Amino acid sequence: MADGSFDVVIGGGAVTGSATAWWLMRMRPGLRVLVVEPDPIYRFAATALSVASVRQQFSNPVNVQISRFGVDFIRHFADRIGPEGGVPSLGLKENGYLFLAGTAAGAALMRDLAHMQNGLGAATDVLDPAGLAALYPWMTLEDVAAGSLGRRDEGWFDNMGLLNGFRNGARALGAVYVKDRVTGLGLRGGRVETVRLESGREVAAGAFLNAAGTASAALCRMADLALPVEPRKRTVFVIDAPNARHPEAPLIIDHSGIYLRPEHGQWITATVPDDDGPCAPDDWEPDHAQFDDLIWPRLYARSEGFDAVKVARLWVGHYDYNRLDQNAVLGLWPGTANFHVAAGFSGHGLQQSPAVGRGLAELILTGAFQTLDLSPLGAARVIEGRPFLEKAIV
Repeated sequence: MADGSFDVVIGGGAVTGSATAWWLMRMRPGLRVLVVEPDPIYRFAATALSVASVRQQFSNPVNVQISRFGVDFIRHFADRIGPEGGVPSLGLKENGYLFLAGTAAGAALMRDLAHMQNGLGAATDVLDPAGLAALYPWMTLEDVAAGSLGRRDEGWFDNMGLLNGFRNGARALGAVYVKDRVTGLGLRGGRVETVRLESGREVAAGAFLNAAGTASAALCRMADLALPVEPRKRTVFVIDAPNARHPEAPLIIDHSGIYLRPEHGQWITATVPDDDGPCAPDDWEPDHAQFDDLIWPRLYARSEGFDAVKVARLWVGHYDYNRLDQNAVLGLWPGTANFHVAAGFSGHGLQQSPAVGRGLAELILTGAFQTLDLSPLGAARVIEGRPFLEKAIV
């Protein structure tokens, strides 16, 4: 027998689950929403371990539109979420994103994408090496054909502020959060009728949302659904480089395979190893060798100011990596009546959460996306094996 009944049960209470809970409660006051989160201090959540950035430079128009809404929401977060969120500001620092291309073909693609992005309201400029040198004289640019720079609406912000604001706001509006784990689903005719929890509790559900991040594939398997999402480990380094103090620098996506950005007088940097693949869910061991073997030589090649570098600290985060196309899988799963999914963000979930939460709330409450059509990211492409590729993956 069910121990309580809810209009919506959300498996996963990090930023996507909490954003959806807040939008649901805001759109329909009095709704009964239960958020099930096994790690309420978010020690291992991708949200907490994110580099916390937002950009407009994507290759798919829908992703640009998602981020256009997201950056405005982040900039005005305190006004949007209200005093109940308890977050006065997310401290958005708009240093921009700079993608570097090493070939003429890469530069041509940048120009095509910039045209699309600008048409949607983004402020993307494609600069030649001379233009880049004028802005960033400390860079070595002999191997660079062009750079794509977002001069506004791109940068980084307080990741936990975003999560806590959504969670606090959802709770203030009446959403219920429990420390627990989804361990089973009671299904009938393609409908999730009940949700079983690790504590032994079973609750009735009008609708179910799988927002469990790297655990989302396991949650799908409880409904005999195959989601191609797996954890991918990323080791992030905070480094001190006394000869490379450039607090005005953007977040740089280098064609050599690294990214870096300034952080309180230091730098954050990381790479994706050539043998990147799935990791164990409990593998939080940093790959210390990545810095000396892969990152530092590329940093020095980009600027001689990185001649003297010390690793100040490092951490590991897990991406919920979508093997099909590195794009989010969103919406009602085809063939089910009420099983919704929001997973496979592949590193972009934090910045996409304001628009994704709004869209999922609209879909759950009305049966359709209302303000922004997120259907290109639907699960039908997973079933059909039809990639919806995002070329601008970091």
